[in-house]
Amino acid sequence: MAYYYKEPSRTFNEYLLVPGYSSKDCVSDRVDLSTPVVKYKRGEEPALRSNIPLASAVMQAVSDDRMAVALAKEGGISFIYASQSVENQAAMIRRVKDHKAGFVRSDSNIKPEQTLQDVLKLKEKSGHSTIAVTEDGTADGKIVGIVTSRDYRVSRTPLDTKVREFMTPFEDLVYAEDGVSLPEANDILWEHKLNALPIIDANRRLTHFVFRKDYDSHKENPYELLDEQKRYIVGAGVNTRDYRERVPALVEAGADVLCIDSSEGFTEWQKETLEFVRKEYGDSVKIGAGNVVDRDGFRFLADAGADFVKVGIGGGSICITREQKGIGRGQASAVMDVAEARKEYLEQTGYYIPICSDGGIVYDYHMTVALAMGADFMMLGRYFARFDESPTAKLNVNGNYVKEYWGEGSNRARNWQRYDMGGDTKLSFEEGVDSYVPYAGSLKDNVNQSLGKVKSTMCNCGVINIPDLQNHTKITLVSATSIVEGGAHDVILKEPGGNISR
Repeated sequence: MAYYYKEPSRTFNEYLLVPGYSSKDCVSDRVDLSTPVVKYKRGEEPALRSNIPLASAVMQAVSDDRMAVALAKEGGISFIYASQSVENQAAMIRRVKDHKAGFVRSDSNIKPEQTLQDVLKLKEKSGHSTIAVTEDGTADGKIVGIVTSRDYRVSRTPLDTKVREFMTPFEDLVYAEDGVSLPEANDILWEHKLNALPIIDANRRLTHFVFRKDYDSHKENPYELLDEQKRYIVGAGVNTRDYRERVPALVEAGADVLCIDSSEGFTEWQKETLEFVRKEYGDSVKIGAGNVVDRDGFRFLADAGADFVKVGIGGGSICITREQKGIGRGQASAVMDVAEARKEYLEQTGYYIPICSDGGIVYDYHMTVALAMGADFMMLGRYFARFDESPTAKLNVNGNYVKEYWGEGSNRARNWQRYDMGGDTKLSFEEGVDSYVPYAGSLKDNVNQSLGKVKSTMCNCGVINIPDLQNHTKITLVSATSIVEGGAHDVILKEPGGNISR
């Protein structure tokens, strides 16, 4: 007979945290959200810690080099997506490792023969008003000018006007040469009352911008995640097909941690991938594996050499694996089961293997529930896809701003390697959807707000670090009626801007 679990499969939404005694020391400013990312021996420090328990998902619509820099500034790790060529992925890793704080590569570029209409489309897509005009329209092309919102008036300038006719030409630009320090660049900005300062190399190619608006922000990143050389920490996804070529290229490019990107990790293919890494690099290369949803899957990957284990199948907002294949498990049940297996593994071997909860986060409070249940950090897709820093287009749909968001198992991504079970080299059927998510603004503002809620909740539970949250918090299962009671009910909500007659 098949094995039947006695308990139903539960989600984070079915649990609440019960407040504990809070001393005067339990204040948000004292809460420490740092967390281990890779395996370590009990009593020792892990080789890699994250300053916040958030990682961005291995997805085309979420994690590129720009997202990686933005999240590292806040203390988290991005895993740059693997559903692209090895060369492109390695190039993204290099750009993150080469990124200099305060120096921003231009993501809004245009050719001089393009038109004002192209400028407006680019501005709507990127959200940025400073656009570099280069000979070939690339970020590192030979610069011929700059366009800002001060260079044109939509009401007076015809949409078919060529960019070269209204741009500020190179001859009139104030710029700095490559090699300038950030303090020197900021001095030039303030001296000339500029909003943006282009940085130009000896061949007149644009290398970076320094923006006035970033002047204060560089002092506001106390949790930024840096390696020993003061470079941003970045992760990368790999698959079980071309790992022999991809892993060496990513390691050479400077990736700090790798993760096998797969919808289901309890497989011989993942074991072979982990064995390759251990044979070629020993323990010097850190690599996580997954995804699994029970203790058997965790133990398999732990014994195979995984540095962390990713938990979750079918819980993502764009994932339809459960609908298509009927496999998976409620995320809360999966995390609790794997956390128990992790505890047993620690007792037996003396090694602690971090758990990454992947999927199932709908509300901010689910983050705290996931951590309390045993997750060391969380991998999020939809959450990060909403921000300016995600690589997708910002669109206006029915009067509302949204960003595109699609699953790696969708026809748009066609990431068949993620769902590879040793068959054809193609996507047999979709396990993800193509969608929109509400645009939410900047990563920094949203992450700070979300983690502010996590810190506040931890203080309510009487703890100020994640290990204490996992060991001392009380968790209660709630009924369907209790879930309804937890939201606004039995009132008439006011419509924004509505009027009430008296």
